[in-house]
Amino acid sequence: MTGTVLITYGSTNGSTERIAETVAGVLREDGLTVETLPARSVRDVAPYDAVVAGGGLYAGRWQKDARRFLRRHRRALAERPLYLFSSGPLDPSASERDIPPVHGVRKAATRLDAREHITFGGCLEEGAKGWVAGMILRNGKGGDYRDFSAIESWAAHVADELTQG
Repeated sequence: MTGTVLITYGSTNGSTERIAETVAGVLREDGLTVETLPARSVRDVAPYDAVVAGGGLYAGRWQKDARRFLRRHRRALAERPLYLFSSGPLDPSASERDIPPVHGVRKAATRLDAREHITFGGCLEEGAKGWVAGMILRNGKGGDYRDFSAIESWAAHVADELTQG
């Protein structure tokens, strides 16, 4: 593939954004042209030959901007390679086993014929926005569970698929 890949994300506190930027960096290193944008900023996916979309998990649902992105661009997304990722578990489970997508993401992945989905650990640290985030932190359940080696490995797999056709 010689076109451009869109990496887009729905992130409330920046954790999913950092994952998206890591994926973009790996794809660039593998020679792909990449644009990284927040999901709420994407007006059109027509200029892109492939899309990687990610969303943070909140109470068993993808972050709202990521959900809206898939819904708003569903026709165009179904016509190009699409990869999905979620970030969210605030424990090491995502590094220990494959975590299937939440119900809404699974439905979208099937409807849009996404090539694959992966779940990465999340990150919730002091200063996070939102009442629920504050409650989680007060209960000592926060932390950074992102595995950047796993993220880079998955991104290299995506880059390989896209460059090999």
